[in-house]
Amino acid sequence: MAQIEVLIISILRVLVEVAGYSLLGQGLLAVLAGTGREQNIFYRILKTITRPVIRVSRAISPRFIVDAHIPFVAFFLLFWLWIALAVLKRYVCVTNGLQC
Repeated sequence: MAQIEVLIISILRVLVEVAGYSLLGQGLLAVLAGTGREQNIFYRILKTITRPVIRVSRAISPRFIVDAHIPFVAFFLLFWLWIALAVLKRYVCVTNGLQC
């Protein structure tokens, strides 16, 4: 049963990593493409991937945070979620005597 928990935690960590790397890629591409970034197909793909994370970040953040800063908030939320999932995975492995 513990192996299923470790598998679920690992899958969640991978999803968080994909979203985090997509945010980084979107930011890098925004800097490189400049004002024409909305016409860039890769930027639009990354924007589609990160849209749910951005929406959740906007929903849980206070209203005084400017919309331009929400991607930074989303990235740091993903970072701390990734750390929390790593700690949880370690806890599950140690309590069940697994080598992870």
